[in-house]
Amino acid sequence: MIASRNLGFVAAAATLLAAPPLSSIFERWTWLIEAAIAVAVVAGVAALTRLVRAPLWGQVLGMLAGLLLALTWLFPGGTELVAFLPTPATLAHFGELLQGSLQDMRSYGVEVPDTTPLLFITVLGVGSVAIMVDVLAVGLRRPALAGLPMLAIYSVPVAVYVDSVPAMPFVVGACGYLWLLVTDNVDRVRRFGRRFTGEGRDVDVWESSPLAAAGRRLAVVGVALAVALPLAVPGMTGGLLDQFNSTGEGTGNGRPGQGGSPGRIDLFAALSGQLNQSEVAEMVKVTTTEPSPFYLRFGVADELRPDGFRVRPPNGRRVDRDLPAPPARQGAEQQRYQATVEVTRNLEMPLVPVYSDPVSTDGLNGNWLYDANLGVVFSNRDNSRGKRYAFEYVRSTFSPAALRKARSLPAEHPIAVQQTRRPAVQQVDVLVSRLVDGKRSDYDKVRAIYDYFSRDNGFSYSLSTRGGTSGEEIVDFLTNKVGYCQQYAAAMAWLVRSAGIPARVAFGFTNGTSTGDGTYVLTNRNLHAWTEVYFDQMGWVPFDATPAYAVQGANRSAWAPDSDAPDPEPSETTAPGASPDDPAATAGPEQEDAADRDTDAGFDAAGGGPARRAPSWPWWTAGGLLALVALLCVPALRRMSLRRRRHGRAAPAVTATGAAGPDGADAGAPGMVVLGADHDRARADAHAAWDELLDTLVDYRVRVDRTETPRATAERLAREAVGDDGAAASAVRLLGRAEERARYARDPLTGEPLHPALKAVRGTLAARSDRRTRFLAAVLPPSVLLRWRLAVADSSSRLVAGAGRTRVRLLRWSPRRLLANRPTRRA
Repeated sequence: MIASRNLGFVAAAATLLAAPPLSSIFERWTWLIEAAIAVAVVAGVAALTRLVRAPLWGQVLGMLAGLLLALTWLFPGGTELVAFLPTPATLAHFGELLQGSLQDMRSYGVEVPDTTPLLFITVLGVGSVAIMVDVLAVGLRRPALAGLPMLAIYSVPVAVYVDSVPAMPFVVGACGYLWLLVTDNVDRVRRFGRRFTGEGRDVDVWESSPLAAAGRRLAVVGVALAVALPLAVPGMTGGLLDQFNSTGEGTGNGRPGQGGSPGRIDLFAALSGQLNQSEVAEMVKVTTTEPSPFYLRFGVADELRPDGFRVRPPNGRRVDRDLPAPPARQGAEQQRYQATVEVTRNLEMPLVPVYSDPVSTDGLNGNWLYDANLGVVFSNRDNSRGKRYAFEYVRSTFSPAALRKARSLPAEHPIAVQQTRRPAVQQVDVLVSRLVDGKRSDYDKVRAIYDYFSRDNGFSYSLSTRGGTSGEEIVDFLTNKVGYCQQYAAAMAWLVRSAGIPARVAFGFTNGTSTGDGTYVLTNRNLHAWTEVYFDQMGWVPFDATPAYAVQGANRSAWAPDSDAPDPEPSETTAPGASPDDPAATAGPEQEDAADRDTDAGFDAAGGGPARRAPSWPWWTAGGLLALVALLCVPALRRMSLRRRRHGRAAPAVTATGAAGPDGADAGAPGMVVLGADHDRARADAHAAWDELLDTLVDYRVRVDRTETPRATAERLAREAVGDDGAAASAVRLLGRAEERARYARDPLTGEPLHPALKAVRGTLAARSDRRTRFLAAVLPPSVLLRWRLAVADSSSRLVAGAGRTRVRLLRWSPRRLLANRPTRRA
């Protein structure tokens, strides 16, 4: 194996050895297997490009293409032409994975599960580092600089890990970096032959000289000190020593049970799926001075896609400073309350639960930020596990009359523009138009949609949704009318947006078990999702469309009463332990809304059926296939164009000048007439015919020797290539004689049928070749590919030479050179 190829594989291995620090982030090792596959593909492509002596930019392009193919195979989007050939839809799928990785980063704390978006961004990062390490270590021969991209991998766990990072993976990465440096030094020494010691004794390449041995010992001591000194500093725990001294109590992961991660909540309001309820686990204990608090919230999803609502990246200000006061809401009663929250070790998220509109906090450091637009408290470096904090908040109570007076937001208002975006679904728009028909205010429209999700209209609660055939998940849910809180919240928000009113989905906890003195214990059974609707001068107002009988700790309000009151008899879909609400505590809807509810037949999908959008992947596939066919036809078209240009020369005018024999015939050689034609044109025709003959020989894999004379080449071809075909042998000799006369004689050969001779030679060569050679000669002519390869090599050489000349010119104007040539004055 050549040295550069060996160094390339060592660079790939060093990259993988630098990746183990990521093991402190993931729960499993799936990421390492997929990253190893991607790095192996990158290293293999790099070796192939160096084998064909491609320039550095060609190697980089090849490695990028290899990484793309590996990602397509590992993370398919379902629209690939084959298992590993990407399409434009594949790149769009990668973009969705990148956005999903941002959501997962906010939703999970270390250690994270093997979600597809996180695995994708990890493999993409490790593969990109492998490309940079290969370019620096092999292409530019700067292996020391290759430690910078490796350091990027090191910085990831340091940036996201809350506790101290284990030290052992860093030792492995350091060994890989030292291996890369040693391999590069050995390769450099090999170029100078054998080494010698100071005593005159030669030393083998892999045998340590005294200086090299001392350097390696110093490197090992340096790595050991770099690892041991931080561990010896007081206060730095959680590292290598703690791993050896661990008692194995298993209390540090914050995850109850043996499997899964119930403490990590997926902030995604899906319109389909199944709610897998595990064993009951206490998550939060909250104490508040409010007599009847509303839901404790911790997340918001406001980016609507066809499959549901997703979370956007929050941004805000530090909570250890003054928070912005909530705006005054016209017609709403506002009161301030105090709350204290204790988060157990079972809830591990980069979000902490708070009541709406907090105005101050106590117990959270500067790592926690507050997004006033979303109303969430989040962190990029910490998680909620074991946190205890207090905050003051403002509770707003609305009345139906005040909400009915709220004006509609202008269409150009930023909130209206952003929070009313939705996919175009005809069935949803038709349903919303029927529900809001005749409603004048935004509140009446929202109440009509809210009341639609009732038992009278066929809706019921279930821990899983039913499939459908419409192709739209929102249509399937509105048709089946069965689901749990995420489906109800997302569906209502979608319908409200279809009415032109801003809406989003909120996540949090319902009121749990009261222990007295305003203290509530919240478990994973209290996790909930509901809808928030924006009213002008009012802000975000909560609406919970999920059936109250199925939600533990459900809280209904005067502006959003229970649409199913009085409560139904217990059924098998009722959640265990759920208590029906007091019918007297809920206010019925307006009379016109009730009339609409009585006459509404539910979601009508019979009018034409669901309008399924035609998939676009067949068009992309057909376009990709046509582009591929067109690309493959380029060499053949180039060969045909070149042959036609060579054959398109008009025959020169014939005017006899030779002496005639007794019978009037030419006295020249038999089969050859010397004419007084345009000699330059005749020579050009002979050269074109000879060039065409040589390209034909290259196409049919016949040896071409550029050092032979035309006559010697023609005789060799007559003996070896055409054999016993007399006509083809005469044609080859005619072409050789024409080229010889065009090169060396005063008068070129004219009047001979050179083109028929070429056709005869081509036919004989094709008949003597196998099927594969004939196919390649027609579709991918080797003569054209050879000409393109030589042109690329010439262009690269010219670029290198031009860059060298430019560098020399710049060095002439070097400040150091100018100062060195500056004359000095004598004192």
